Amino acid sequence: MTALAHEVSPAVDDDPVSDLDEVLWQAWKAMDLPEGYRAEIIEGSIEVSPTGRRRHAVLISRIRRALDAHLAGGDHVPHQDANVIHRHKSWIPDIFIAPVDLDEIPDEDGLGVDAAGVSAVVEVVSPGRQNEQRDRIRKRREYARAGIPLHIVVDDHDGDGTVVLLTSPDAKKAVYTDEHRVPYGSDAVIQEGPAKGFAIGEDITRA
Repeated sequence: MTALAHEVSPAVDDDPVSDLDEVLWQAWKAMDLPEGYRAEIIEGSIEVSPTGRRRHAVLISRIRRALDAHLAGGDHVPHQDANVIHRHKSWIPDIFIAPVDLDEIPDEDGLGVDAAGVSAVVEVVSPGRQNEQRDRIRKRREYARAGIPLHIVVDDHDGDGTVVLLTSPDAKKAVYTDEHRVPYGSDAVIQEGPAKGFAIGEDITRA
């Protein structure tokens, strides 16, 4: 992982926004969802999903607390419940790492933060085929397209549980070229970036 949060490949910004992207963007901005639901624009669709189950919340809370402690005193912190926006796409990661003051990385419409200023995203995989496809595959491609340097996937439903660290995004191919898979029970350690040295281990993934 060599790119800094603000060093996004120029190729990402050269791609024009399609007519479909614009239509989805306008529809997404006009949505008024009931409490407990969120909407994201993922690969040409608006996807609405409910708040996660208890286990989902437990894992996110453990990761957030551990990241708060690890990043204390630095200029980056973990954030939740905000739109990460890139070229008329919008995602709500379970956690993302960005500057303390999100006003430093606003998106053009003031609806969230610019993905170019996000150094890492964390997704805790929700159960169910559609949710797993979204969290493991579709959002992974979207984050790679946006050039986000680190994507962490915490997955209860991959074997006996797996933490996947994805780095070195190739924006044109929408892939992370470096993948490190760690089974539950071992420490998955971040090697670079603001959260360097942070480990997701059994204290977080335990049942």
